[in-house]
Amino acid sequence: MTITLAFDVYGTLIDTHGVVVELERYLGNRALAFSQTWRDKQLEYSFRRGLMQQYKDFSVCTRDAFEYTCDLYQIQLEQEVKVSILQAYKTLPAFPDVKEGLMQSKNVGYQLFAFSNGSAEMIKILLSTAGLKEYFLDVVSVDEVKSFKPDPAVYQHFLKRADTTADQAWLVSSNPFDIIGARARGMHAAWVQRSPNAVFDPWEYKPTITIESLVDLTQKISEYSST
Repeated sequence: MTITLAFDVYGTLIDTHGVVVELERYLGNRALAFSQTWRDKQLEYSFRRGLMQQYKDFSVCTRDAFEYTCDLYQIQLEQEVKVSILQAYKTLPAFPDVKEGLMQSKNVGYQLFAFSNGSAEMIKILLSTAGLKEYFLDVVSVDEVKSFKPDPAVYQHFLKRADTTADQAWLVSSNPFDIIGARARGMHAAWVQRSPNAVFDPWEYKPTITIESLVDLTQKISEYSST
């Protein structure tokens, strides 16, 4: 059976801190710290909604996290400025290694899917804007399950939608919670350690492989498969 790759989008393919450029227009040197808090709270809100079974799509988590961060930093923004910043989240840039890494994976015959907490519509726009959509067979969204990663039902849904099995499927993600979720479901997982300072959670579930760049992905999978 052909190896299937499930690529996480936010933080793995797409740089969520690409919004810093827009934020700097209004926040100056506080933009990066604001962006990090916003991202952390965005994920926290998705975790909460998944556990509470009170699903709202990822754009709601993103908006609510943005409002929280504005309150935390005591920042007052006009409504049109807020709309502009949130709109920028739909056109975030890809990391520099992404196109080459995806091209390599596609050229060796792997089946590539985008697999995200974002809605399918949102992800298709994001991937198209970043010039990445052509590499994927399809977009699989948690919105179809009405839950969020790392709910086991989300990974099971991916396997069903991609018509594959856990032993032939690899999650590719920079987010440790996502890697742990996939490994707990029995999938292989490649952790993209995008920062040398990134620390993996000390749980019983570990990445199958760890890479620093998507350019290294196909070789590392090949090396693992041959052992």
